[in-house]
Amino acid sequence: MLEPPEPDDDAVSLPRAPVAASPRVLVLTCADLLHRGDLEGARRIAGAVLSSTDPRGDAADRLAHHFARALALRADEGHGGGAPAVVGVGGGPASSTAYLAYNKIAPFLRFAHLTANQAILEAAAGARRLHIVDLDASHGVQWPPLLQAICDRADANLGPPEVRITGAGPDRDVLLRTGDRLRAFASSLNLPFRFHPLLLPCTGQLAADPATGLELHPDETLAVNCVTFLHRLSRDGELAAFLRWVRSMNPAVVTVAEREGSAGGGDDDDDLPRRVAAAMDFYSAVFDALEATVPPGCAERLSVEQEILGTEIDAVVAGPGGGGGRPRGFEEWAAAAHAAGLSPQPASTFAAAQARLLLRLHYPSEGYAAEEARGACFLGWQTRTLMSVSSWH
Repeated sequence: MLEPPEPDDDAVSLPRAPVAASPRVLVLTCADLLHRGDLEGARRIAGAVLSSTDPRGDAADRLAHHFARALALRADEGHGGGAPAVVGVGGGPASSTAYLAYNKIAPFLRFAHLTANQAILEAAAGARRLHIVDLDASHGVQWPPLLQAICDRADANLGPPEVRITGAGPDRDVLLRTGDRLRAFASSLNLPFRFHPLLLPCTGQLAADPATGLELHPDETLAVNCVTFLHRLSRDGELAAFLRWVRSMNPAVVTVAEREGSAGGGDDDDDLPRRVAAAMDFYSAVFDALEATVPPGCAERLSVEQEILGTEIDAVVAGPGGGGGRPRGFEEWAAAAHAAGLSPQPASTFAAAQARLLLRLHYPSEGYAAEEARGACFLGWQTRTLMSVSSWH
């Protein structure tokens, strides 16, 4: 089984970086200085990394550059005990162009969507009305393949079932455009379809009143889709309350897809050096995978690294209060789901085979691997597990 490596504690504790230190050691030293309150020292080290690395260079340079820039942003905000509001490289949410490019050149989103969709299809078999609550609707790229599969499997005498999606997100315009695209696609399939946008400016609002704007009907089969969403509920109590609310709706299936990682510590821990070390371990595998499969000057790769990965790194450096949430591993997600009263719905053999086929057909690199274990599906690069997808009911 692919396993994530432990953060390098020795590298984190360096008080000052030697002249010939690697960019990684310099980044970790910068994080340590910032954690200690030495803003000038942190700015100096971050500046040295930014001047010596190339965001268009090799994977190590790109990785160090993005982390140094994120740390410089935090230092400039004058961190004083609470995480600052960090702005991503793109100045806001990723564009649809960058999002679609990420879907094209890296398998993470498609792996999560494909595996989650298969769980929803299996749980909703025979249903005449399906309601999907998507906690991060974003640009809606997960749903056209599912709508197509529902039509393909429909009983010829009864016709396809009615599908309703409640799509949540922080940007109303993005949600409205997503709804328009999905309605047009469903219409081309003659599929009865409705889309309701659910504006959630922040996850804190959802945790405080999760039923806000959520319309449920007793004759619908309910699926709750949590693809790269739960990590934003950074505190254990917040996550537990949310999962209990999900359980209270008695969904037929709850799909969970998350990056595999662990920063250690508790709810109130803001150990920046440890968090940055763990994140560098994770993103080094992601950047290595992109380097092995996409040319360095590829415009799509640059937009993905700047608008998506760079923004994620900003959020990690900002900490739980800055939108980065709290990284957890599959065992932690499973424990939280069990504690909330949810039962595992093991991944089918077909789901795992489908994920491996996806990698062979669209991401033909020997480095990617998909496997089923502990009732979930895992995606990794080389020896590093990067994502897990599980389903519950």
